[in-house]
Amino acid sequence: MTHHNALIAVALAGLMSSALTTPAAAADAATPAKMEKCYGVAKAGQNDCATKNGSHACAGLAKKDNSPNDWKNVPAGTCVASGGKLDDAKPAAK
Repeated sequence: MTHHNALIAVALAGLMSSALTTPAAAADAATPAKMEKCYGVAKAGQNDCATKNGSHACAGLAKKDNSPNDWKNVPAGTCVASGGKLDDAKPAAK
C-alpha cells in the first residue's frame, strides 16, 4: 500500500466511525431536557418571566434574591433540592 492509499484508508475509517456515532449524538441533542418552573430560587434580575402575583410581567425584573413569587426554569427534579418550590406544590403538613 502506498503512502497515498494509507492516508485515504485512514480518512475513510475516520468518516465511517463518526457516521456510526452521529445518529446517537444527534438523538441526544434533539431531545431537550425536561424543565420545570421553580419558585424562590431566582436571584435579583435573573428570573425567567412574570411573577406569580403579577408584580411585574417580564424576565429579569426580580427585585430581590429568592422571592417566592419569582421563578426560574430548572432541570426537572432539581427544584426542591435547590430550596425552591414547584407552582403546584402543596403546603407542607404541620
